[in-house]
Amino acid sequence: MALTFLERFRTASPTPAPVVFDGLAQVRAYWEALRTDSLPARLSLDPRGLAGVLDRVFIAERIGKGLAQVRIAGSGLADFAGLDLRGLPLSCLFASESRGIFGEVLERVFATPSVAEIDLGADRGTQGTVVARILLMPLRTEGDRQQLLGAIGFNAASHSRCKFQVLARREERLVLPSAPAAAAAPTPVRRKAHLTLVHSNH
Repeated sequence: MALTFLERFRTASPTPAPVVFDGLAQVRAYWEALRTDSLPARLSLDPRGLAGVLDRVFIAERIGKGLAQVRIAGSGLADFAGLDLRGLPLSCLFASESRGIFGEVLERVFATPSVAEIDLGADRGTQGTVVARILLMPLRTEGDRQQLLGAIGFNAASHSRCKFQVLARREERLVLPSAPAAAAAPTPVRRKAHLTLVHSNH
């Protein structure tokens, strides 16, 4: 449809600026710097590398399928939740209808492994508005312990206490180097009835 004379001179509505979730890029870059030939180890994490974002960083440990318990949480997350998150399931931050989806993403972070980002809405106020984003990055398995490093970045324009709803998710499957093949076991070769020689290809 052709524009009228006046419509040609109307100022187009400005495109909304993208929301920046402060701190998430720094946490991801720090995790990537520690990921050399494997996933970062829990003991390799140094708070000095996360200076300025420690208040929104957490470490959680897998306690079951799709479940993780918070081991360490920054003060900003405790302020947002209104309680100390240590020892609580990470899903306590989510509204009941989103916990299943969050559990599926969480399980893939541990099992695949993958890095995940989830856009979060609130269970109150404007529906569908992204109020925060959570970043989940796996750490190296130690014995039977599976842990992850995570962070939550908030949209400053809508930072108020609420339960999160999952609005969108992005997952990046990690490609890790294969474990070296085990050396072949020596093959006994019987030369004589009373003598057994052990032959190895190595």
